[in-house]
Amino acid sequence: MFGFFKKKTELEKLQDKYKSLMKEWHDLSSVNRSESDKKYAEAEEVSKQIHKLKQ
Repeated sequence: MFGFFKKKTELEKLQDKYKSLMKEWHDLSSVNRSESDKKYAEAEEVSKQIHKLKQ
């Protein structure tokens, strides 16, 4: 009922950031390849952090 007061965990924050970066990567992939590659690299770093937290 009062879930909207619940703070996001570090894992949830990273997952949201990863999802956002992947969307930006996809949007840029057809417009600017170099920027797209940068976003993908950022998303991979966030993915590694998520993997570390899950272990």
